[in-house]
Amino acid sequence: MVSGIVAYNQTKIAYQLGGQGNHFLLCFHGYGENAGSFAFLEKYLGDHFRILAIDLPFHGETDWQEADLELPGWNQVIELVLNACGYKPGNNLSLMGYSLGGRVVLQYYQDHPNKINKIILLAPDGLKVNFWYWLSTQTIPGNRLFQFTMRHPGIFLYFLRGLNRFKLINSSIYKFVNYYIGNPQVRIDLYRRWTTLRKIKPDLKRIAVQVKKESIPVTLIYGRHDRIILPHRGYRFQEAVGPTCSLHIIESGHQVLHEKHISALLPLLLP
Repeated sequence: MVSGIVAYNQTKIAYQLGGQGNHFLLCFHGYGENAGSFAFLEKYLGDHFRILAIDLPFHGETDWQEADLELPGWNQVIELVLNACGYKPGNNLSLMGYSLGGRVVLQYYQDHPNKINKIILLAPDGLKVNFWYWLSTQTIPGNRLFQFTMRHPGIFLYFLRGLNRFKLINSSIYKFVNYYIGNPQVRIDLYRRWTTLRKIKPDLKRIAVQVKKESIPVTLIYGRHDRIILPHRGYRFQEAVGPTCSLHIIESGHQVLHEKHISALLPLLLP
């Protein structure tokens, strides 16, 4: 895949593009990752798709300089990248999102339901509102507490160790959170990323109505051993969306998007 940059105001949006197909596949990566997470797919899907992956704000090579992320501006960013990569109105366009990228995909589909041919969600965020994320990003007191905790994490880490000791959270969650809180730079990134992306909050009821109306195929893929994002969220969404939505569980943990799982993924990703 080749790398590129698109300017938006003072911001520089990084992306990667590969493949020779006539069908565009617009991809959004998971938390702490970048567009390169999708690079291995070019080898397997490049004859079918033009694979376009975008670095989210405060990820990868994207230099995000906006005061805030407003949805009209974010949608304009995506359009600028699509146009730079040769996308024309009327071209086939599918969406793929892994983890955090799933929430971004759902929001983009909600805003552009008539231009999307298919949605692929891998261990997606966005199908359930996490209470702590909501508190930290959608309320002023919660955001101030979040900011304080990121600057002074000792009390929170002590509390977290207690929850783990008494088995009130599973070990995967404990290790996941402890990693993101224990490192100062990682804490700064966490605060910036969560706060900046807080307005990407898809309306699942509205999306279900749109999917039914347009009969859009939706593919949900989960890892059987994932302890971060569980498939029961997907089953509820599948029930709401109806027969065009399929759910598949593969032998993996949360890292569903990995070349070692390509034999299970490929039949689900091909058009």
